[in-house]
Amino acid sequence: MNGIRVLRQLAIAAVLSMAVAVPALGARLTRVASDFDHALLITAPAGDDRLFVVEQTGKIRILRPNGTVDARPFLDISSLVSDGGEQGLLGLAFHPGFNNPNSPGFRTLYTYNSQPLPVGTAPTYPAPNNATQGFKNVINEWKTTATDHYVVDPASRREIMSFGKNANNHNGGTVAFGPDGYLYLATGDGGNANDAGASHIEPGGNAQNLTTPLGKMLRIDPLDPALTPGSLDAASANGQYRIPVSNPFDGAGEVPEIHSYGFRNPYRFAFDTLSGDLIMADVGQNNIEEINNVVLGGNYGWAIKEGTYLFNRTNPGAGTIGANSPGAPAGLIDPISGPMGTLQYDHGDGISITGGFVYRGSGIPELYGKYVFGDLAIRNAPPRVDGRLFYADLTSGEIFEFLIPQFANSQLPNQVTVHGFGQDGSGELYAMVTNTPANGTGGIIYKF
Repeated sequence: MNGIRVLRQLAIAAVLSMAVAVPALGARLTRVASDFDHALLITAPAGDDRLFVVEQTGKIRILRPNGTVDARPFLDISSLVSDGGEQGLLGLAFHPGFNNPNSPGFRTLYTYNSQPLPVGTAPTYPAPNNATQGFKNVINEWKTTATDHYVVDPASRREIMSFGKNANNHNGGTVAFGPDGYLYLATGDGGNANDAGASHIEPGGNAQNLTTPLGKMLRIDPLDPALTPGSLDAASANGQYRIPVSNPFDGAGEVPEIHSYGFRNPYRFAFDTLSGDLIMADVGQNNIEEINNVVLGGNYGWAIKEGTYLFNRTNPGAGTIGANSPGAPAGLIDPISGPMGTLQYDHGDGISITGGFVYRGSGIPELYGKYVFGDLAIRNAPPRVDGRLFYADLTSGEIFEFLIPQFANSQLPNQVTVHGFGQDGSGELYAMVTNTPANGTGGIIYKF
């Protein structure tokens, strides 16, 4: 990257987040593996040196420490998944007790994926307003075979909970266990734009309405309640999971699984492995991409605000931002801020934030404690190209773009787009990029 581009990025950041023009860190990316079908995520169970790569088309591949990829998928649900656009196999979480024979979560993992809604069946939460449901998003439980932890038993699938969808977009994507042992899922607002449309509750839209799980962070204990008879958490209405007694919303008609709300499309979030903070990247609409520190019971503003800016979701002027209004209206939580700015940026620097991880590894001391993330592309008009890699200082409120001097112009090569990040057991980070559509094999994994 040349100096002009760095200064341009920081100048735009200064408008929105009061960042100052200090030097950015350089990064060297080591190509670890390639030829993936739109890889979105890397994760691993505690105590395991294998890396598990999630492909949107429906496979989970095992990446060995030596850089080889197992020919046999760990899990292949290609025939089950509804794929394309923002649908597909989107998330993977291993139970904290996955490698512990004494845990009820032994050999247990969870996927979050899109799949057809069979005729005559209903999801756990139908699309609002009795809207037409083209598919459902599902948390599925799986177990590895008793004799081989390198393959999932396809007959072990248990559907935990599901959400009927009218629009194809805004599906969220992350499932992850928090330090409290519960499973967290972030859902999009239902799709379309402006939190409006056939499956959006009025007035106000889904994200601000506590009677729908859409536009929310949800929190559950996904284990079969029969395995946790001593728990104080109540079993869900469908009997497949438990709902934490400390979840904050239990009023009439409210969804008890809700942890926090007011999100547009929280595609990726992660827990800081040191502090336990839940850091979320929420994809904006036409103007603002933002990073939030999510707390129990918090309201993060969509669609009243986009970032720190007031948002107008109704005609005339639908889908436009208004005045910058940090701290107001009262009761809404803005993106992370510090003395040097706020962690948000406009569409001069990207079009769709791809959330990552707080770095807690040992290989890059200068990056310790920084939030590493990216953006899908710099341009929205087809083709979407030129993804970017960033890091944010969670204390100062500054965002910087990585210098990548190994490539021409210090930017990612070959017009790749940035689709996901991963973290291994040592806290080292990986970026997943691709230069082909979701059904192509142009996926590359880089290690920072």
